Amino acid sequence: MTSKPQDPFFKSIGDRVEETENLPEAAESGQAEVDEDAPVQTVDSLCMRCGEEGVTRLLLTSIPYFKEVIVASFRCEHCGEQNNEIQSAGMIAEQGTLYTAKILNRGDLNRQVVKSSYATVMLPEFELTIPPKRGQLTTVEGMLRDVIADLSADQPLRRLQDEPTYEKIEALMRKLHDSLGDDEDGEPVAQGPDGQQIPHDAPIPKAFTVKVDDPAGNSWIEFIGSMADPKWSMKTYDRSRDQDVLLGIVGPDEAEEEGKKEKIRTIGEDEARKIEAGEQVDDDDDEQGEVYVFPGTCSSCHAPCDTKMKKVVIPYFKDILIMSTNCDRCGYRDNEIKSGSAISEKGKKITLKVEDTDDLARDILKSENCGLEIPEIQLILQPGTLGGRFTTLEGLLTQVYDELSEKAFARGDAADAKEDRSSFEVFLGKLKQVMKAEIPFTVILDDPLANSYLQNIYAPDPDPNMTTELYDRTWDQNEELGLNDMKVEGYEEDAETKED
Repeated sequence: MTSKPQDPFFKSIGDRVEETENLPEAAESGQAEVDEDAPVQTVDSLCMRCGEEGVTRLLLTSIPYFKEVIVASFRCEHCGEQNNEIQSAGMIAEQGTLYTAKILNRGDLNRQVVKSSYATVMLPEFELTIPPKRGQLTTVEGMLRDVIADLSADQPLRRLQDEPTYEKIEALMRKLHDSLGDDEDGEPVAQGPDGQQIPHDAPIPKAFTVKVDDPAGNSWIEFIGSMADPKWSMKTYDRSRDQDVLLGIVGPDEAEEEGKKEKIRTIGEDEARKIEAGEQVDDDDDEQGEVYVFPGTCSSCHAPCDTKMKKVVIPYFKDILIMSTNCDRCGYRDNEIKSGSAISEKGKKITLKVEDTDDLARDILKSENCGLEIPEIQLILQPGTLGGRFTTLEGLLTQVYDELSEKAFARGDAADAKEDRSSFEVFLGKLKQVMKAEIPFTVILDDPLANSYLQNIYAPDPDPNMTTELYDRTWDQNEELGLNDMKVEGYEEDAETKED
């Protein structure tokens, strides 16, 4: 495998350090003539604090497994004002990114964090959200200490003017200090009671989760070892129109026009053509393309929100109903799949042998009554887990990973069992290998109602890697599904007998 050639303008930090050490003394002191090839460029800048002239230093470098960045550092020798900032040297990514890291030990506190000026940082355990501000290159620990410093800056004044808020912020800062392992005075502790250096794998007193959501896709959290790190995950998502406006990709007027086009698209392609042509639209025309909207209440914040439902026909399968709920107030999202056809007489078992990443792109419909099994990693999901889902195989495995990782690193007595946690981390590592098809594996879908589907990429011809088996449901399965007491024929006679 050939390595990617290094950009002469964006060398690694190690190479930049070596170049700096080899500079002559005059260049290091800043008295030499300006050299365009110097590792650090200096620019005279105006100090916004005192109005005097300061110096901004620019370093062009690359972060391994991420991208090229520009690190800027300003300092004013007159008033002592200084600040640091990091900017992406590339274009805005096509999709936004959401990085998640579980911080369980002291080594996790040293993970590097690249936060762009559009990134939002969330710490769910502390109910803390850090809004977008200037770009920053730091570590998880450095980021938390910056939060503590910002919160404590106005505490003396806040104590006199708003004591309830003062108490809440004090409680939050105590939790942050506890997570960092600080002493009662809030000072860092580097040695244990025995005087020995605290190891990197020592658990921290209060574990927590860090999430960095960047619609520009220019933020990053360091993984440990490789991208199979079980405590680290990355998701990409399509930006909303509001986020495109925030990034300056489109203007507000363009976004409004695009919103109107999107509204037409939800009605259906045939109706959209009629609307554009000025023709009358029949309400019953193109029923499958229409999106139905039902007003309701968000189950998270109880604010009014809409649930959208659409009928979809899956080729070589059957009709399904897709329902989606999205709360604009708190961001809660939920989606579910229901069968739009009659109950099948037999159950269905689908077995797929996954050999490469192409198989991960197969569409999959897992009904709420379907169980899933991957024997190679001893993964068994009982019916009802995750509810109904219509996604790709990779998307389903990602949802399984997210659900299990939340449970694996949960707080409480179970989280204190270090051996159990380690074995679960090993399992999650194997699950990450499966998510990327790094090892061959088998997916088994068992649906007693035959409402699940796995795409046959060779359709209408048989798929050599997939087998489908129909079977008769057991009495227990029918009882669990409520089919034993269901009567669909001759019930009129029973009703007449009861009336007599």
